[in-house]
Amino acid sequence: MYDLIIIGSGPAGLSAAIYGIRAGLKLLVIEKDYEGTGQVALSSCVDNYLGLPGMDGYSMGEKFREHAVEFGVEFLEAEVTSIAKNSSIYEITTADGNKLETKTVLYATGATHRKLGAPGEEKYDTKGVSYCATCDGAFYRNKKTAVIGGGDTALDDALYLSGLCEKVYLIHRRDTFRAAGITVQKVKEKKNIELVLNSTVAEIIGDDKVNSIKLNNKLTGEDTILNVSGVFVAAGSVPSTAAVPADVELDPSGYIVADESGITSVPGFFVAGDVRTKALRQVITAVSDGANAVTSITHYLETL
Repeated sequence: MYDLIIIGSGPAGLSAAIYGIRAGLKLLVIEKDYEGTGQVALSSCVDNYLGLPGMDGYSMGEKFREHAVEFGVEFLEAEVTSIAKNSSIYEITTADGNKLETKTVLYATGATHRKLGAPGEEKYDTKGVSYCATCDGAFYRNKKTAVIGGGDTALDDALYLSGLCEKVYLIHRRDTFRAAGITVQKVKEKKNIELVLNSTVAEIIGDDKVNSIKLNNKLTGEDTILNVSGVFVAAGSVPSTAAVPADVELDPSGYIVADESGITSVPGFFVAGDVRTKALRQVITAVSDGANAVTSITHYLETL
């Protein structure tokens, strides 16, 4: 019987594990991938984590994991297929049929970026294609970039990049935006942001890195080429909630409803990281979530 089982070994899960061990909890981290460290490992450079500027994401993830291992955190490589609650005890079942019991669960599986599905997107991922403007924007200072999307994130990304880049093309498949009106107005007032509407990305082109994108105008059928060094995809993200119990409240986009405490609608079931409702999904907020969630978990365990 565990006090806590953490599902996910990204920054949120590893941070929670360290705080849990320090709190004297008997805990286990279940990870789907062997010695995984979450999406941070896919970042070519994380330049905004306090005290560790310029570190590549893989190395940062390894540092996080080494810290957890040094503290004696127990890991299990497995895929969680179901989580069931019986009275005050949770039973976690894995794909290989293993069943584990725990007093609390911390769900920290993260979210994945929604892809465009355009030719060249996978090839140039981290080589000009990015899904995080605040993470990677500084690498495109004084260059031409494109942002793909029409929601608040896309427009916020365009505004952020406009302070760094020579020119920002904001590409949207419609002629109206889903973003807040005040944000749309700010974008329209920026002289180095050019709106490219009713258009989709037909192909991302490059050699070693991205150097251009081919666009297709949905109204005229015409293809055009834009010379850009970076393509920032802001098409939303998809939370990884396949094993979440049915009675846990989700928001309309499928994220687990919880504030920074990590407390969900179901007692004993907690959440941390990108899979919960939040405004900013970054490594630093995931790490913070893990610490906050364990504080909530220890308080909860005291009531049992």
